[in-house]
Amino acid sequence: MEEYKVLIVEDSPTMRQLIAFSLKRLKNIKIVEASDGVDGLKKLSQDAFNLIITDINMPVMDGLKLVSLIRKDAVYKTVPIFIITTEGGQEDRERAMALGANAYITKPISGPQVLEMVKNYLNIK
Repeated sequence: MEEYKVLIVEDSPTMRQLIAFSLKRLKNIKIVEASDGVDGLKKLSQDAFNLIITDINMPVMDGLKLVSLIRKDAVYKTVPIFIITTEGGQEDRERAMALGANAYITKPISGPQVLEMVKNYLNIK
């Protein structure tokens, strides 16, 4: 059975734990956590991922910059990217989608909601 690798890029340890905890309900999933965009890029260069979940507001490098850099990398051009953020504005959403995000989820989020989206994008039954 295929193993899925998910990268969670989020500066809040509580949020990272919430997302990771939700995803651990899936079988054959490996979760890697990064604390900001720069850390996320470093992890992306060390391993291959099936899905990336990122926040927008982070120190050092924000999520939108991260998405634009990921989409320039041939290896990650088609990997689904979910943005989970407190930024509910239409402008932020449009910018994120224009940069190549596949989904834009506004906090507060629920574990089952994230789980369902991940299952759909990775075609996990």
